[in-house]
Amino acid sequence: MVTKQFKGSADDADLTRADSLAREIFSDVANKWALLIIEALGEGTLRFGELRNEVEGISHKMLTQNLRMLERNGLVERKVHPTVPPRVEYTLTEPGRALRITIDGLCDWTHRYLGDIEASRHRFDA
Repeated sequence: MVTKQFKGSADDADLTRADSLAREIFSDVANKWALLIIEALGEGTLRFGELRNEVEGISHKMLTQNLRMLERNGLVERKVHPTVPPRVEYTLTEPGRALRITIDGLCDWTHRYLGDIEASRHRFDA
């Protein structure tokens, strides 16, 4: 995977450019699994199995991939406890907690307008 290097301030990020680092970050975190993982971890630290139970329908592989991506982007912290078997816990970092506030807003919007969207879909499909 090639990562774009950002040379400048956050104010200089051009979100309209295809090669923008900001666009790469959006692509990483704006998927259904990442959003659901961040939402689940917003309640506190969880182990892998607990997290998998919280995010219904996610496969072991997708959870692993998304946790690695979130950790790489500094949104999730992974802590391995030296036990047998190893105990691994995941927690949101400060940037992850800040993103969760935005995700909570998206969830609120969804709940508020779900009926409107469903009605619009029925009209469109008719």
